Amino acid sequence: MQYRPLGRSGLTVSAISLGTMTWGEQNTEAEAHAQMDAARDRGVTFFDTAELYPVPPRAETQGRTESYIGSWFHSRGTRDKIILATKVVGPSTQPQFRNGAARLDRANILEALEGSLRRLQTDYIDVYYLHWPERRANFFGRLGYEPDPEGDAQAIALEDTLAVLDEQVRAGTIRHVAVSNETAWGVMRYAHLAETRGLPRPACIQNPYNLLNRSFEVGLAEAAQREAIPLCAYSPLAMGVLSGKYLEGGRPAGARLTLFPDSYPRYQKPRGVEATARYVALARAHGLDPAQMALAYVNSRPFVASTIIGATTVDQLARDIDSIDLALSSEVLAGIEAIHAEYTYPCP
Repeated sequence: MQYRPLGRSGLTVSAISLGTMTWGEQNTEAEAHAQMDAARDRGVTFFDTAELYPVPPRAETQGRTESYIGSWFHSRGTRDKIILATKVVGPSTQPQFRNGAARLDRANILEALEGSLRRLQTDYIDVYYLHWPERRANFFGRLGYEPDPEGDAQAIALEDTLAVLDEQVRAGTIRHVAVSNETAWGVMRYAHLAETRGLPRPACIQNPYNLLNRSFEVGLAEAAQREAIPLCAYSPLAMGVLSGKYLEGGRPAGARLTLFPDSYPRYQKPRGVEATARYVALARAHGLDPAQMALAYVNSRPFVASTIIGATTVDQLARDIDSIDLALSSEVLAGIEAIHAEYTYPCP
């Protein structure tokens, strides 16, 4: 395993993080524990979860993923060996989150944090993410920004949200704050508030990044590197699509797009399927596993601190972790860039 600094936080994290969002929906508690055991044995020290999980989000299962992690901590006595990240939801009308009135204000954040700490059976969170912004912005597939003066007037100000998190950092319940599904403006604004008002500085950004969606490179990559607020990349396999298992109509038993075909259209767009076929063919032409090639590309980017992988089996998890040892040749990298030039952001 490789280990990298998490920006200026002082934390050092494994370059592969363990994603958990299938636990409680596609995976049982015992299976989740087996994955955590296997990941820890391979040197993975960074676990990522959220109050939202598992997905797809449902009131009946909300928080179950965190509970599985908490029971693992309790049974293994490993809390001090893991850097733990979880998230508070942004504005949401889903009834399981604060009776359908979730916001990024003090009352909501404190209630969310209390629930996460209880389920995780811990008294502190190492990295606490804002899962998505309070304001309208380009995230969850949106590329074109549309001003929203009325919505902006009603949104909780970034400095007010950060002030609440600052209270919890000082209290010791949160060690570091972070942002997710953010924009370059949001990252820079948070950094400015930290510098000018003494508020907590984001340790990292968690956004999607994969061969089908490299939009992070447009503005965020520069901010990440210049400000030392690195990316923790989620969906590095585009929800498993880049493994090639869904090509030619494939729908493997138990796979996410098999179980929930209408819930995740993001990486099933026609040009995304075409690009996937090209990437899979490139990997196979060089004797590489397509999933490992896709992960190795993300692992190698200079603005990435950690790549978040999720799996439904221990065998799949092991293969994905093996990607950390794969160095892509100049020929493979050139092939990736050629495909990217033809299929630029097919699935933002």
